[in-house]
Amino acid sequence: MSAKQPTTIPGARAAEPKARRIGVYVCHCGGNISDYVDVQAVADAVRHEPGVVVAKTMMFACSDAGQGEMEADIAANDLDGLVVASCSPKLHVVTFRGVAKRSGMNPYEYNQANIREQCSWTHTDDRAGATSKAIGLVRGVIGRTRLTEALEPLVVETTQKALIVGGGITGLRSAIGMADIGLGVFLVEREAELGGWVGRFGPIFPHERDGRELIAGLVVEIKKRPSIKVFTRAEVVTKTGTFGNYQVGIRVAADPPQTITAEVGSIVVATGFDSYQPAENEFGTGLDAVLTLPEFKDLVDHADGPLRHNGRPVRSLAYIYCVGSRQPDGNEYCSRFCCTATAHLSIRVAALDPRLRQYHLYRDIRTYGNFELLYTEARKSGAVYVKYPDDAPPVVSVEAGGGLAVAVRDLLSGDEELEIPVDLVVLVTGMVPRKNEEMVGLLKLPIGRDGFFNEIHPKLRPVETMVDGVLIAGACQGPKCSAESVASGLAAVTQSASVLKKGVAELDPLVATVDPDRCTWCGKCETACPYGAIEKLSLNGREVATISEAGCKGCGGCVPICPENAIDLRGYTDAQITAMIDGLLEEAIA
Repeated sequence: MSAKQPTTIPGARAAEPKARRIGVYVCHCGGNISDYVDVQAVADAVRHEPGVVVAKTMMFACSDAGQGEMEADIAANDLDGLVVASCSPKLHVVTFRGVAKRSGMNPYEYNQANIREQCSWTHTDDRAGATSKAIGLVRGVIGRTRLTEALEPLVVETTQKALIVGGGITGLRSAIGMADIGLGVFLVEREAELGGWVGRFGPIFPHERDGRELIAGLVVEIKKRPSIKVFTRAEVVTKTGTFGNYQVGIRVAADPPQTITAEVGSIVVATGFDSYQPAENEFGTGLDAVLTLPEFKDLVDHADGPLRHNGRPVRSLAYIYCVGSRQPDGNEYCSRFCCTATAHLSIRVAALDPRLRQYHLYRDIRTYGNFELLYTEARKSGAVYVKYPDDAPPVVSVEAGGGLAVAVRDLLSGDEELEIPVDLVVLVTGMVPRKNEEMVGLLKLPIGRDGFFNEIHPKLRPVETMVDGVLIAGACQGPKCSAESVASGLAAVTQSASVLKKGVAELDPLVATVDPDRCTWCGKCETACPYGAIEKLSLNGREVATISEAGCKGCGGCVPICPENAIDLRGYTDAQITAMIDGLLEEAIA
């Protein structure tokens, strides 16, 4: 691995440049900001700040027209700094760095002030206060921009191989995609067989293809490609190195067990999901005739005529929706696929036995997009849909004769109390995150409030994580159907290829740096770094800290822990942060 160092000397304590030419653009955000903040007042207030030569408002700064206007201003006014006051930097850092780069400005001379999430949306009841706060935020970012440096991206060589963790439909399709564009692949599956959930299923929506046959076909394609190495009954146990050049240890449960080291440039996590397991007595769980959705699908997949359960014919059944999903004291999210999967099964059940009575007890039906057609078809095939209140879920009980009855209030019939005798109850269970704490800690995977893995942005960077080169795909990042999972897997393939096929990759230079003259090596920074990017180095007879620029993620966790104030963070130096605070205080005092 090699890394190209920034062309300027890093550090936060350089003297403030005497003359900067900064452009400031305050965005209306189509009313998201301007409805609650006087954006013209913000532009007017900062117009005469030191270094500012352009200050104006824009309806949509991120639009093509807005970007074009900025590029024209940069050229006409010889700007060397850019401040955009708009939404979260998480959304448009790449957008506005692109504006700077296309105009000949160093992209790291751009900074963004968040006056939407941090201001207009949080102060909708106080326009004057929100405006005052926005002025302070923009002044602070201008102060930071006056101290920016012209940095260059870090350039690292990359290994043209990828690791895919998970051998379900997402992982298999991703492996084939990687191989077909010329990348080597290590495919690691924890179970003894490839296929995951889809490998257990019969016909699946929307294409009615048999899941087992679909997986078998993908496995055949895997075997045709010698660049794919498959490890079953295996797991990833170690990871070292940096983006583009990871060394991973794969432990295989052979006899005896062995650990194989693989060198890869990117890692795709496609570990899938688990199905929600109801607690004992939850909607009758534990009773012989109460099944979860996966159990019922297995029953239907193996039926060659009218349904029978434990040798008894099934003449009526009730589906109870949202079991384990949309619960205020549990999983609050919607699992998305459940309504469609149940409608699809209902159609298949009706085809097996048109006389079987099916009752769908639901809160809301979410057969989104074209899947609405399955909902309509299920109703036409005789399914009865009963809408129950959010605060009054159905109650499953055992009748005197041993059968089941489901009591429910039907909002569609004037809140009428119904008691439905049935032979079978199907709990429509959703997806839950798969537990794998060791891998989460090993790969530093970010986890959302719902427990699934978090991407950087669901629209702009849908498969990337905050760890460079570690991607997520499929249902491990949230509930998805098989088609959506495959699509995200192919997105991960594309993202990997865009970096690995070139042989080199560019990384943000906004990383921590050490002043060796101040460092006395106490080791606190090494302990504080969650990415293992800090090591001890012998320099001129002294022990000091050294930071791997390719391994550092710029989190800044090492900066405040240093007792000698020997560490700084490019782009967020002590001097820049102080300048931001001064800008905010200036507005607060005024």
